[in-house]
Amino acid sequence: MLKKQTIWLLTMLSLMIVLSVYYMTSPGNGGDLAYLNQDESTQEETASSDAQEGEEATKGETDADVNDISNVGDEQLFATIRMEIQDERSETKDRLDDVVASSTASVEEKNEARNEMNQLDEISSKESILEESIMAAADYNDVLVRHDDDQVTVHVKKEEQFSKSEAANIMQMVKDEFGEITVDVIHQPAEG
Repeated sequence: MLKKQTIWLLTMLSLMIVLSVYYMTSPGNGGDLAYLNQDESTQEETASSDAQEGEEATKGETDADVNDISNVGDEQLFATIRMEIQDERSETKDRLDDVVASSTASVEEKNEARNEMNQLDEISSKESILEESIMAAADYNDVLVRHDDDQVTVHVKKEEQFSKSEAANIMQMVKDEFGEITVDVIHQPAEG
């Protein structure tokens, strides 16, 4: 049986090869995938809500700590980000699995590791459920839900800007799934 490190290495190498082939064969070099700080991206409009203060969704709010995904016309952008998140979580779970299997770890450390693994599984499940629910609720090209610490960021790919009521509905769906949490809803223009 292959070791976890070997499987992880093969997965990363495969991903690098696939992405390299994609970049080499993609038409035009006008758009590279990039992460931009929201303060740098003036074309994006953001709907944000702070759960503690009960603010309504408003356009144009920015938060320097939240990274935005630039839209460069790449249909695989969300899929690539999902894979990166999944790889990062798998690495964390492997590390936690090592703690659980360790003979030197205390019972308390093992329980904490198990709880953290369960929490990662629960977050991933909720993100997937939300993505499917949001896609089913309206005619969106794609949806990406990311949970980071005490915040959920929802990127919605749609040709035209969504309304405040659409943003409020998305925010409510997130709060129904995750409870009271800060939610950012970001419009990603889709190429029409």
